[in-house]
Amino acid sequence: MDDHRKHQVSLRGASAREITRDALLEKVSQERELRNYTRRATAAAIFIQRVWRRYNVIKMVAVQLQEEWETLVNHHSVVMTRTWISSSLLRPFLFFITYLSIRHQRISTRDVSCIRHCFKILLESINSTDSNMNFCSLATGTPEERRIWAYEAQKLISICLFILSECDTHSGGQDTVVLSSMAMRLIVVLTDTKGWKSITVDNFRDADRVVKNLVRFMGSRKGGLYPCIRKYFSKLDDASCSSLKNSVVQPDERFLITASAITLALRPFQTANLDVTEPGPLNVQYAAEQYCVHILTIPWLAQRLPAVLLPAMKHMSILSPCLQALLVMTDLEKENIKGDGRDASISDTSLFQGQFTQGLNHMLYVHVVNILAENLLDWLENVGWIRKDNQEIQEIIETSANPIDLACSTDTTFGSMKMSYMDLFRPVCQQWHLMKLLTNMKNVAEIIKCNSSLPNNLEYTRKLELLDIAYLYSYMLRIFSVLNPAVGPLPVLNMLAFTPGFLVNLWETLESYIFPGDVKFSEDNDHCKSKICTDKNDGACEKKQKQTSKDGGNKWVTMLQKITGKSQMDVDLVSGQARTSQVKEDTFDVWDVEPLRCGPQGISKDISCLLHLFCATYSHLLLVLDDIEFYEKQVPFTLEQQRRIASMLNTLVYNGSSHGSGGEQNRPLMDAAVRCLHLLYERDCRHQFCPPGLWLSPARNNRPPIAEAARTHEVLSAKADDALTIPSMASVITTTHVFPFEERVQMFREFIKMDKFSRKMAGEVAGPGSRSIEVVIRRGHIVEDGFQQLNYLGSRLKSCIHVSFVSECGLPEAGLDYGGLFKEFLTDIAKAAFAPEYGLFSQTSTSDRLLIPNTAARFLENGTQMIEFLGKVVGKALYEGILLDYSFSHVFIQKLLGRYSFLDELSTLDLELYRNLMYVKNYDGDVKELSLDFTVTEESLGKRHIIELKPGGKDAIVTNENKLQYVHAMADYKLNRQMLPLSNAFYRGLTDLISPSWLKLFNASEFNQGGNHDIDITDLRNNTRYTGGYTEGSRTVKLFWEVIAGFEPKERCMLLKFVTSCSRAPLLGFKHLQPTFTIHKVACDVPLWATIGGQDVERLPSASTCYNTLKLPTYKRPSTLRAKLLYAINSNAGFELS
Repeated sequence: MDDHRKHQVSLRGASAREITRDALLEKVSQERELRNYTRRATAAAIFIQRVWRRYNVIKMVAVQLQEEWETLVNHHSVVMTRTWISSSLLRPFLFFITYLSIRHQRISTRDVSCIRHCFKILLESINSTDSNMNFCSLATGTPEERRIWAYEAQKLISICLFILSECDTHSGGQDTVVLSSMAMRLIVVLTDTKGWKSITVDNFRDADRVVKNLVRFMGSRKGGLYPCIRKYFSKLDDASCSSLKNSVVQPDERFLITASAITLALRPFQTANLDVTEPGPLNVQYAAEQYCVHILTIPWLAQRLPAVLLPAMKHMSILSPCLQALLVMTDLEKENIKGDGRDASISDTSLFQGQFTQGLNHMLYVHVVNILAENLLDWLENVGWIRKDNQEIQEIIETSANPIDLACSTDTTFGSMKMSYMDLFRPVCQQWHLMKLLTNMKNVAEIIKCNSSLPNNLEYTRKLELLDIAYLYSYMLRIFSVLNPAVGPLPVLNMLAFTPGFLVNLWETLESYIFPGDVKFSEDNDHCKSKICTDKNDGACEKKQKQTSKDGGNKWVTMLQKITGKSQMDVDLVSGQARTSQVKEDTFDVWDVEPLRCGPQGISKDISCLLHLFCATYSHLLLVLDDIEFYEKQVPFTLEQQRRIASMLNTLVYNGSSHGSGGEQNRPLMDAAVRCLHLLYERDCRHQFCPPGLWLSPARNNRPPIAEAARTHEVLSAKADDALTIPSMASVITTTHVFPFEERVQMFREFIKMDKFSRKMAGEVAGPGSRSIEVVIRRGHIVEDGFQQLNYLGSRLKSCIHVSFVSECGLPEAGLDYGGLFKEFLTDIAKAAFAPEYGLFSQTSTSDRLLIPNTAARFLENGTQMIEFLGKVVGKALYEGILLDYSFSHVFIQKLLGRYSFLDELSTLDLELYRNLMYVKNYDGDVKELSLDFTVTEESLGKRHIIELKPGGKDAIVTNENKLQYVHAMADYKLNRQMLPLSNAFYRGLTDLISPSWLKLFNASEFNQGGNHDIDITDLRNNTRYTGGYTEGSRTVKLFWEVIAGFEPKERCMLLKFVTSCSRAPLLGFKHLQPTFTIHKVACDVPLWATIGGQDVERLPSASTCYNTLKLPTYKRPSTLRAKLLYAINSNAGFELS
């Protein structure tokens, strides 16, 4: 029986698959979630439809009622009794005005006409002595009439206060003023029984009680009396009240509106019960609190109001309750008085009106602030506050992983006194402050220019200049850095960088000081107007031209080809076809700015201030300035101006580092200049706009020797702060770009030479093979075996490694490793692991197809560790001088160099995403139409993950106000946050062998070793070894050099890769290729008669990549040699062709 069951088969077919329990539960859960989502979506849709139908119906009814109301009032003569006013006039009026005007926060012209007509009827009715005609007599009628009257009166008060808050007597029209005046007259009459003509002695007490209830409502939060008065007062300015200050009373509608508003503000004090224990929402304390919070905190209140009205506001009966209320106020209410917790209905512009005090002398104001700021900074420096703050905040930033902890730490460390200072500097962070100063400066300058005869007083003899404003904001940047270390000068920099025209004006002033000769630098680098090209001596020019061709031509071709992607002929540095192209490399004096050759110590205090402010502001702007604005639109500066700025900063920073910056007083200038210079240099490396000679010019005559520079850099890089204090050597760290690329490569090799020597002195390398590491690698598992045997070694990878291969059949391969097998191992492991198919690295979507860590690698088994191991492989190749044929993405290299990537670098990673973000950034319409939020969707291993770009990103809709934040947040995620774990892993492996300071010698464009550039045939021929019977004069050898001279550049690179496994020549030429490029003779004699008959050698050339050897048969004809070579190099085989 058991045997029978054992051989049973399923009759359901081979395609049927049993679903697992977990999969079934997940499927059921997903279906349940889908049903719940569908149910909620349907309910939400029904709710939205219901709300919309209700809104639409109410709007239609309101419009219909307004039309009927206008017909009733304008075309029918009826007796306007109090009952008719309440039921036929006010009831429909309040309905359509509320839904058509109040809820939309705007009053149309048609509504203005209706309101004026209604208010006119009400005022006439209230002035009537006939109780049947007086609307207010309903307040003393039956209980139902009282209830209806109270409701309608409250609605009328709300409408009148809304009209007052929207009234602008300075810029509004006459209709607005008349309407506001009528509204104030109505609300004043409604809240004062003295204006009720129909009141008798019998019903006075009832009327008084009703009025008090109405005032109680008006002063409550629901009535909103004080916020509305505040909005009205905030719109007043000195100009509108200047004509009223010296007069007692003028029959002016604007004056009456202001007087009525003050009357209403004081009315709760007069009508409220003085017993604070009386139940009810309104009493003296409550009114005093509202009066303090909303009225007394209005900036320049006394200057806004007519002088005749101020005594009423300062009366003892008003201020005494206010002082008592301040004593018993809670902390929250006091914070509200400071302006931090105001009601949302109050505009933020009411807190800071964007204007100086009336009659302020701007020149004296700036002069006094500069003196105080300078004294404050001197005092802080004397007590050691600046130095202590900088050190402590740096330690906090380095050790804190949580921004909240940082804020708490700084507040605890620096005390409350520093933070209290920042409230006094708040106007400095606002754009109106700077714009007012600039406007005043221009206006005074125009007055002086147009009027030659001016009074000889201080106001005109010492006018406000841009230099004074520069001093002000330069001091503010330093003060904010000290007193607000958690944020620093960021608020001031944001304002300065985005104030239209300020940076341009600052540069024009600075340019007039530093470039007084007005030397022009054209885009073609034509220096005919400079002192170099004013020399008419042709002999001297020819001498310089020859020297440039000899020294500078070959030196820069590699670097330029890396940056621009142009061929050797495109760069036109070696051919010397045009005289101007030869002069380009030797016009260093043009880029070496003479006034800055002594560093900060050689310039005046004024220039130092202008430089500090310009560098700090422009470096902040460069962080958000995209390539389209920089290169195409050329804002805020043209490319010619950008080159002048770069040359100015390059000269200043190099000489400041070489000769000494002059102590702590110049540290802010040097820090800002270094930051700005590095941003410009990195942008030039990514997309060239400066000639190479610009970066080299300051150090052309006094660069230290390579060995000395390497030793100095190695010693000082451990302590960068100490390095900056040692003259002549700090430039090695601060401005490594002043060294030509080839010299920096030599410095890199010198570092490795020094490291190997130090390891030998430490006993880590005792002799040949004594400390070597033996590894056995299977051909079919080269990556896995290399990872298992080498990953744990760490820095021991610097030792000699001997490799033994095991064939795919499991048999050990014959041969001894004298360096060739290890080179083959590194080449093969890099080729396999960097292939996108392996899953650790992927290629960018750009045409370059550069390598970048695959974000899905962290989900693979040992994925992060494998990435770290590949960093060690690249580090070992760099350490041993072995070329690997890979090309990393610019963004990934930036991470290895410890640099932050910005928006424009996204184009090198994902061009389509970059274009989409630029579309959002420059979108003219409402960005809400694009339905974007602060999230990004990632797909890995078949699953989708939604990642928030900021806390609460799912619920944050992208709008016109925050679209720049969205664009930069998305770029930051793609460029920095997404790849950071994997790039850190690769960096850890790389720095096990290569010091980080060595890597920082190069920029991202110089880091890559791969590429399909051409090779120098002459250099290769001069550094080729011949074996097996070949000599340089052999017929086949001569044919070989003739044939490859006729190859395309791509074919020559393929030939080099066929022989050496890398398509790129060594950075310093083929003399540094190890082992030496070798052509080995393979004898293949052909019978004489076969040769006469047209036959040639049929054997293909082969290669031994581990020894960089080309095994070349003895071909007789160039056509055969060319065909065989092309076939071999395109076959993706080498040794197998033997």
